[in-house]
Amino acid sequence: MPECVICGADVTLDESTMKGELVECPDCGSELEVTSTDPIELAEAPTEQEDWGE
Repeated sequence: MPECVICGADVTLDESTMKGELVECPDCGSELEVTSTDPIELAEAPTEQEDWGE
């Protein structure tokens, strides 16, 4: 079972989870990205920065 890269909690994923999918940590609420499915690896999801009309 993969662990949250922020708090270390176990993150349960479906068998249908795909690479690039975003999941939420059940303990800390951090948004995580599935970076690999074999083996399953998680990374902190990139944050979108607002361009404020630039």
